[in-house]
Amino acid sequence: MTTLVDAPVAFRPSRVEVDLDAIRANVARFREVTGVEVCAVVKANGYGHGMLPVVRAALDAGAIWLAIAMVEDGIELRREGIEVPLLLLSEPPLAAIPSLLDLELTPTVYRAPFIAALEAAGHARGRAIDVHVKADTGMARVGIPERDWDDRLEQLAAARWLEVTGAQTHLSRADEPSQPTTDEQLARFDDFLSRASALGLHPTIVHTANSAGALCHPAARRTMVRPGIGIYGLSPGAEVDAADHDLRPALRVVSEVSHVKLLDEGAPVSYGHTWHAPHEGWLVTVPIGYADGVPRAVSNRCEALVGGRRVPIVGRVTMDQLTLWCDDQAPEVGDPVVLIGEDGGDRVRIEEWADAADSITYEIVTQLTARLPRHHLG
Repeated sequence: MTTLVDAPVAFRPSRVEVDLDAIRANVARFREVTGVEVCAVVKANGYGHGMLPVVRAALDAGAIWLAIAMVEDGIELRREGIEVPLLLLSEPPLAAIPSLLDLELTPTVYRAPFIAALEAAGHARGRAIDVHVKADTGMARVGIPERDWDDRLEQLAAARWLEVTGAQTHLSRADEPSQPTTDEQLARFDDFLSRASALGLHPTIVHTANSAGALCHPAARRTMVRPGIGIYGLSPGAEVDAADHDLRPALRVVSEVSHVKLLDEGAPVSYGHTWHAPHEGWLVTVPIGYADGVPRAVSNRCEALVGGRRVPIVGRVTMDQLTLWCDDQAPEVGDPVVLIGEDGGDRVRIEEWADAADSITYEIVTQLTARLPRHHLG
C-alpha cells in the first residue's frame, strides 16, 4: 500500500533564505533617511521573499501602510489578521469593488467609470469611502492624464460618498538622479495638487517616492514614501546602489553539490557545448535551474560560492541543474553552494545576475519560483 505524506516534503537542498532582520533594518533606514512615514510595498509575494513574513517584519520596523497590487493580496493579508491600512496601487475590475470594500482596502482611483462605480457603492452602503487619487505626471502607465485632471478632480469633488484622503504619482526615472525628469514630474504634481485644492480637495497623505525617489530626491518625500525594492536591500537601478545607502540584502539562494566529476582538458559541458574545460579539473553539478528562476542568461557569465570560494557557472543552465567549474579543488557531494548571498566573507549579489541577464533586480527576485521553499530567518 502506498503511504501518503501529509506534511510538506522538500528533499532537494535548493531553497531561498530570507533574513527578516535585514527587512526590519531597511524599513528603519527609510524612516531615518526620509523623516516621514513608510508605506512598504509588498506586492508580488513580497518581491519573491514571501509576503506575510515580510509584512510582519516591515510592521515591526514601523511601516504604517502596506501597498499591494491586487485585491487577492488584500484577501490573503486580512485572512492572516493584518489590520493596517492596505493601499491598492491600481484600479481593479469593477466586479472587485464589493470585495475591496468588505476588506477595507484603500483604492487608488483615476478612471471616471471606476470613480462612478465606487461612488455608487458608497451610496448603497451608506458610508463614505477613502480613496487616493493618482495623477499621471509622466509615467503614462496608470493615473489621470494631464488633459483630464480638471474633469476627474471635479468628479471627485462632486462625489458625496468618496473622501479623497490621499494623492499620489509615480516617478519614472528616479533611479537616474542626473536626469531632470523627476523634478519635472514633481512640478507637474504640485500643479495637480493646486488644482485639487482649488476644488476643495485637501488630501492629507501625499506620496510620490519609490525607493530611488526616497533615497535620492528629498523633494519627493512628501508625507509618506512607498519603498519597494529597497526594503529588500536591493538596488533600484545602476545609478542607485543599495549598498551605498546602507541597505542590507535580505535574500540568499542556496543549494548543495549533488555530483562531482573530474573532466579532461577540452571536455564539453551542458547543452550546445558552449563551454569546454581549459585543462583537467573538477566540475560539480548543483540541483537548481531555470525552472527555479535561475536565468539561463547567467550561463558562463556569473559565479557562485562553494565553500566561500568564487567559482564560475559554466555551460548552459538547464531546467533543473547547473554546473560549476572548481578547477583543481575537488568539492564533495553535500558541500554547500551559495548562488546568491554571502559565504566566507564574499558575496554574490543579485545585481550580478541582473547585469548578466540584461535585466533588473526586481525581475530576478520575483521570478524565483515556488519550487524553491522560502526559509525565513530572524
